[in-house]
Amino acid sequence: MKFLEESIKPIYIQVSEWIEDEILKGNILEEEQVLSTNQFAALYNINPATAGKGLNLLVEKNILYKKRGIGMFVTSGAKDTIIKKRRESFTKEFLEKLLYEADKLGITKHEIIEMLKNI
Repeated sequence: MKFLEESIKPIYIQVSEWIEDEILKGNILEEEQVLSTNQFAALYNINPATAGKGLNLLVEKNILYKKRGIGMFVTSGAKDTIIKKRRESFTKEFLEKLLYEADKLGITKHEIIEMLKNI
């Protein structure tokens, strides 16, 4: 995986989202240890402080937790937490904007449903 420096999102956000994605895909399991800051930085060729900031963001969101002297682990229930957060975000960032734009164009909810069925 390569973090895109030209992306609008800061690399530490990309790090946290990548870990969340891996948890959602089942590639990193709940209660499983994740890479250390230094391992993550070396593997993906990023600054350790940046990797640490991404990991600590997930600690703040209760997705990861620290075991002193051992490392970071995925919190039990992390997958459900991520799904809930992303569903709320999906509603606000996509669906509300979609319905607002559809209303301006005179597209009904029924028409949107039919459009979705045809994708």
